[in-house]
Amino acid sequence: MIEFTATLKQFSAQGEKTGWTYIEIPVDIAQQLKPGNKKSFRVRGKLDKYPIEHIALMPMGGGVFIMAVNADMRKGMGERKGAMVKVKLEEDKRTFQFNKDFMDCLADEPAAIEFFKTLAASHQRYFSKWIDSAKTVETKAKRIAWAVTALAKKQGYGEMIRSHSKKNLL
Repeated sequence: MIEFTATLKQFSAQGEKTGWTYIEIPVDIAQQLKPGNKKSFRVRGKLDKYPIEHIALMPMGGGVFIMAVNADMRKGMGERKGAMVKVKLEEDKRTFQFNKDFMDCLADEPAAIEFFKTLAASHQRYFSKWIDSAKTVETKAKRIAWAVTALAKKQGYGEMIRSHSKKNLL
C-alpha cells in the first residue's frame, strides 16, 4: 500500500471533466502502483479514513494520473476542494461483481442482454451500481425492471435516468 498526501482539486474548464473534484497521482507514485502502465486502471485503499475500492485512475499525460472524487467520497471524508487528504492506494485487481438478480433478469431478455454487451464496461457498471445503491428490496426490484426495459429499448444509463426523471413522468 502506497501512502502520500494530496490536495483535493477541481477542474474549472476541462471539457467533460469541468467541475470534477479530483486528486492528482504523481508520476513516481503511479509507477509504483503499476509500473510501466499508461492506461486507466483501478485502485483500492483509503482517502483519509474513507475506504475506497475499484476506483479508476485516469491518465492525464506525462505519466500523471487523476482520481475523480465524487460527492459520496467527499461527504464520507468530510472534505471539500482545497483540503489536504491522506491517501493510501494499491492496485485493485479484483473483477467487478455485477448484481446477480440484475444479470439473471437480463439473461431472460435477449434484446436487453445483447445491447448490454455492446456497452463499455464502465457503462455496464453504472446500471449495477445504481441497482445496488437501492435501500429497499422494492426499490432494487423497480430499478432492475427499469434497467432491463431500458436496455431492451437500446437506452444507455443516462438515457434511462432522463426518461424516468420526475419531469418526464408528469
